[in-house]
Amino acid sequence: MRDLALPLDVVRARIRAAAIASERDPAGISLVAVSKTFPASDVLAALAAGQRRFGENYVQEALTKMDAVAAALAPQGAFAAQPEWHFTGPIQSNKTRAIAERFDWVHGVDRLKTAQRLSEARPLERPPLQVCIQVNVGGEASKGGIAPEHAEALAVEIARLPQLRLRGLMTIPRPTNDVLAQRSQFRVMRELRDRLSSAGLSLDTLSMGMSDDLEAAIAEGATMVRIGRAIFGERSRHDRA
Repeated sequence: MRDLALPLDVVRARIRAAAIASERDPAGISLVAVSKTFPASDVLAALAAGQRRFGENYVQEALTKMDAVAAALAPQGAFAAQPEWHFTGPIQSNKTRAIAERFDWVHGVDRLKTAQRLSEARPLERPPLQVCIQVNVGGEASKGGIAPEHAEALAVEIARLPQLRLRGLMTIPRPTNDVLAQRSQFRVMRELRDRLSSAGLSLDTLSMGMSDDLEAAIAEGATMVRIGRAIFGERSRHDRA
């Protein structure tokens, strides 16, 4: 098992420094460790280092990993720190039941039909599924997400679904090394969240910021950052989290 305490500490220090620089409370920013493509042993190593929230993009890989982690933790019983699983990838219609049954959060809802399927498939004995609407802030055809101008109408409909709890907004911005350009995209998200909240939607989450731009995201109000590479290292696939 790898020792992930040091990279996690480095990421936490970056989050804390960015929060303080923006005169924000670091405790108001959650870290989701994006463990997609990495083995269950890495999730267990991160758990041992105090990390609890984990992001996965590929359903079948995630289900296998969840089962392996659960089996490894079983001997500890009630003393085991249980992971909180976040689905952070694109949602295929034939995967909504598995996502609704097994995950705690979903970050990429961008269609009402998808939200309805998730609500219908969420087991009644489980708490409501926590969801974020994905907004395509960069207007890229290659990325999922709803256009900012259509987000309010979708949010109103999702907020009515019984087995979901709408928490906020998520984005994967257009990649750039220009910090001002990064902040500009994240600012659109913050302003959109504020407008929706003013319209009566109770939104407390801005899921934005990855390994290369978490500081810019925090400066513009991120409450949840999704970090993969800075914790687990480079992936065999090309992912930027």
